[in-house]
Amino acid sequence: MSTMNAKASSGGEEEALGMRSDTLGESVCSGEGKRRQMILVAYLIATLELTFLFMQMGVMPYLAKSLGLDLVGFGYLQTTFGVLQLVGGPIFGRFADQFGTRAALILSCASGSAFFLLMSISTSIPLLFLSRLPAVFMHGLPGAQKVITDLTTPSQRADALGKLGLCFGIGIIIGSALGGVLSTKFGIFVPTYIGLVGNLINTTIAMVWMPLQAKPKSDHRVTEHSTSQSGSVFSIREILRLMKFPGVMEVFIVKAFAGLPAGLFLIMFSIISMDFFGLEAVGSGYLMSYFGVLQMVVQGLVVGKLTNHCTEGTLLRLSVFVFAGVGLGMVPCSGFAPQCSP
Repeated sequence: MSTMNAKASSGGEEEALGMRSDTLGESVCSGEGKRRQMILVAYLIATLELTFLFMQMGVMPYLAKSLGLDLVGFGYLQTTFGVLQLVGGPIFGRFADQFGTRAALILSCASGSAFFLLMSISTSIPLLFLSRLPAVFMHGLPGAQKVITDLTTPSQRADALGKLGLCFGIGIIIGSALGGVLSTKFGIFVPTYIGLVGNLINTTIAMVWMPLQAKPKSDHRVTEHSTSQSGSVFSIREILRLMKFPGVMEVFIVKAFAGLPAGLFLIMFSIISMDFFGLEAVGSGYLMSYFGVLQMVVQGLVVGKLTNHCTEGTLLRLSVFVFAGVGLGMVPCSGFAPQCSP
């Protein structure tokens, strides 16, 4: 009798262990599926925001010219946009740390909606400058980077972040071409209306599909403990403290110096194509789309392959050298070299 009871109890334990393992396997699969879904949503939000951003960048010089703004004034306009992005970047990062990535993405998309709303009613130069103000919180790409960083392992991270370059390329291709076609065929303000509706849709996507907490619970406890005593979102002291973390200052300096020529190129490209090459908005958009194809191929395919053979530091140094080489190679095409020769 006791032997039968022992067999029955051992059989029950084995059955319970089997049920626990099945439940654990289902939860792991469910958690992995949710992570993939959140990463895909982050890619989608970044792609849409970049598409609308490049759509307005292509038509902005033509809109500014139609309002009577000269090249110097347009430079001030774009400088205002860049300064607001620079100032808002650390604040946006602090906001994401304290209130979560979902709230940060919603803030970015809502700011994009306000940006396009003000731009759509810009019938004067002061209103055009005023439309730049929401850019202080338009950081969809860094928000997507934070989601991917939180949800990937170190071995997966470089490849997953490299695919954001694919989103960047898609944004340039679709946004630049769409902005040129819409402004040429339907009017200069039509891309702003499309951008407004698109950013409202993007805000809804972030609210519905992005969970309240994207970061794993163990990491969330650490972050919550570290940010609970960190003060306000606008704390300059906390931002400076974060800059002292190992490797942060070096990456910040490289990104700042590498981003300056890239920003100048993106800002002034439409002006150069309009005044120097005499292109209309649609032609300028098609040319910018070509750059987007190159960007998409390199970031989405080449970088992903290189991450299997090179460290992140090596790739960072290689990208700086390649960027410098491309810049030097463009000097003879600009007509600047003959002016410098005796």
